[in-house]
Amino acid sequence: MNADDRRAAGSADATLTGVGVGPGDPELLTVKAVRVLREADVVFVPVMADRVETTATAGPTPPGTDAGRAERTVREYVAADRLRRLPFALDDRGGVTARRAAAWDDAARVVVEAIDAGARSLAFATIGDPNVYSTFGYLAQSVRALRPTVRVATVPGVTAMQELAARSGTPLCEGREPLTLLPATAGLALFAEALAGPGTVVAYKGWRRHPELLAELRRQGRLADAVLGSSLGLPGERIGPVDDTADLPYLSTLLVPARRDHRGGKL
Repeated sequence: MNADDRRAAGSADATLTGVGVGPGDPELLTVKAVRVLREADVVFVPVMADRVETTATAGPTPPGTDAGRAERTVREYVAADRLRRLPFALDDRGGVTARRAAAWDDAARVVVEAIDAGARSLAFATIGDPNVYSTFGYLAQSVRALRPTVRVATVPGVTAMQELAARSGTPLCEGREPLTLLPATAGLALFAEALAGPGTVVAYKGWRRHPELLAELRRQGRLADAVLGSSLGLPGERIGPVDDTADLPYLSTLLVPARRDHRGGKL
């Protein structure tokens, strides 16, 4: 058996788990999420590629460097020396750019190196849920391309739309109402079409498109019911009516509830 075969065989008992850590409040992690994080040999956390050095690092965040939201959340449960930061081109807005693809490949190589060094339980902490607009899917696919025998698992987490619904007292869906979740980056037409329908509409990542979304809400008479949330569970949290705010963060959530005339009207 050559070296490549030995590495492939060794990765057969390794598991990479995407762990949803919620929108930012450490108390929203599930019991299972905390257990998986604590039992992992190494916990990877995503950060902006331009915030840190281009390769993964371990240990406390360097002075002057902002930790990512996922890292700040899991620090409540995981010692700093078990955290490793993986830089991703999270701020690229041009689809699968060369920079973004290179970051996925680099991150996958770091994960594989940890497996080859003996790690068998590896966790990747992602805000929200690992199966809802998460970087984890790209990482897992890239790791499996290098080590097809690595097992991939996920632990669900509370999403930003659930947290915003809870904090604002706004039910997401009732009876036969549909629920549409979309990224504002997909364009105004998709948002406008969903808004004209019978259900609740939730838009993520609306920061740069906020003026367009605001105008469409006004055009369709849905502005008064809409709720905007940003930095949920963190210092500087904002939850309230939609307005002309110009400095929204990238991770903002817009919730437009279905039109409801009376209790149980959609049953």
